[in-house]
Amino acid sequence: MSDPAGQVATWRKVLAAILDFLMVFFGGGYAIGQLTGNVTAEGFKLEGAPALLLFALIIVYFVAGSKYLGGTVWQRILYKT
Repeated sequence: MSDPAGQVATWRKVLAAILDFLMVFFGGGYAIGQLTGNVTAEGFKLEGAPALLLFALIIVYFVAGSKYLGGTVWQRILYKT
């Protein structure tokens, strides 16, 4: 049996969510770290308000991408069949 047309495989959904999270976490974390002076030799270290800003950025990315922009970056890449 094959999947109905238009339905995305579960592994693609999970992989897209993981890749989107990692992309926003590391990209956004590094950018916020640069702006707030929290970049270390090992990467970035966010505490307090910068950490909350990163969490808010992750939430906004997923909500805006899914509802208003037609999908997040990795959803657009992996959902094409």
